Amino acid sequence: MSNERTGTSSGEDSASVAGAAATAAKSAGGPSRRQVIGVVAAAVATVAVPATAVATATTPRTAATTVPATGVTARSRQPSATGTLFIGTYTSSGGPGIGLASYDTGTGGITGTGTLQGVGDPSYLAAHPDGGTLYAVNERQDGGVTAIALGENGDHTVLGTRGTGGSSPCHLSVHPGGRWLLSANYGSGNVAVHPIETSGALGERTDLVTHTEPAPGPGQNGPHAHQIVTSPDGAHVLAVDLGTDSVHTYRLDDTAGTLTRVSYARLPAGAGPRHLVFHPSGRFAYLANELNNTIAVCAYDPGTGALTPGEPLPTGAGGAGDSFPSQPVITGDGAFVFLANRGHNSLSRFAVEDNGAGLRLLDTVPVGGDHPRQLALSPDGTLLFAANQRSNAVSVFHVDQDSGELAVAGDPFASPVAVCVLPL
Repeated sequence: MSNERTGTSSGEDSASVAGAAATAAKSAGGPSRRQVIGVVAAAVATVAVPATAVATATTPRTAATTVPATGVTARSRQPSATGTLFIGTYTSSGGPGIGLASYDTGTGGITGTGTLQGVGDPSYLAAHPDGGTLYAVNERQDGGVTAIALGENGDHTVLGTRGTGGSSPCHLSVHPGGRWLLSANYGSGNVAVHPIETSGALGERTDLVTHTEPAPGPGQNGPHAHQIVTSPDGAHVLAVDLGTDSVHTYRLDDTAGTLTRVSYARLPAGAGPRHLVFHPSGRFAYLANELNNTIAVCAYDPGTGALTPGEPLPTGAGGAGDSFPSQPVITGDGAFVFLANRGHNSLSRFAVEDNGAGLRLLDTVPVGGDHPRQLALSPDGTLLFAANQRSNAVSVFHVDQDSGELAVAGDPFASPVAVCVLPL
């Protein structure tokens, strides 16, 4: 597997030095090849603290174009306040742990406040709905998920780790009710469920479901679960599988914590679906396909859980093999979708049309870094953060609330092997 999960054994990062490092690490029970990239430049200085504490410190819509992300006036910015930022990394590839920072909601400026250590390869992060607990995957051969209690004064405490029952978990999410943690094991192609205790800690796994159909796509050696999310109404859980070019829909038993599959949707062979995001209406979802470099509008039936993908749309970042889209995000009002493009190193901006049933590409802008692995909007939707894995930095953009246009918010924030960013 490649470090960026392009779904092939050779992939775009098949340099001999990376392959040799990954082979040695894997034989020692360490990271897979996709965790090796970025280690050379990962020596950026950080402030390290123990696992139980953290150091603290005080426009109209137009036809699609490629434009520089400068000179745009971001209207309707909110008064300055301070938000909290968590940054996921690969510790086995030079990352320090979970990066801790604050950000100015007005300027978008980021200030590092330390590092939470003691969590191995925390490559994806999610917060409990009550804001009291942070969850991280441990993307290793023997996969795990870790819970961290968030202290009001920055005194964060690792509560413990539970095994996912699979390998290389790369995504997790909390069910809206706050009682269950869902995780996706990329390496073994299965999804897991863990109960969340009143303290925020995790209980023993209650279910593990492996994707046994459809057959793997071209060049794939099996299923590769890449994302697991809950539909907006909470009725269904959807798992995106890159290896089988499919999206599986489950019902979650809210008492037993078990999953029952009710349907699955098939994408074109070789599409390589990676991540989806729902429209606020809950009737449509937008699915990024990393291998054929497209995004698809999918109709969603809340009653049955059936997902029906439409025709794949271009990302504006070249053709298949030129760029590999990673994560789509949508504004709170459902008006715009942003998509990160690795390889092209850009952000695509789409207008959402027909009450969610359509996407129209407006433009692409440079992301200001190398290999944007993941995107996240601030809670108020005025800032967009991009984790750039290979350039070891987080880029920040102001989001115009009327047009969705993006304006660079200062220089990127240095962060070794930044692969996930979570603003709260």
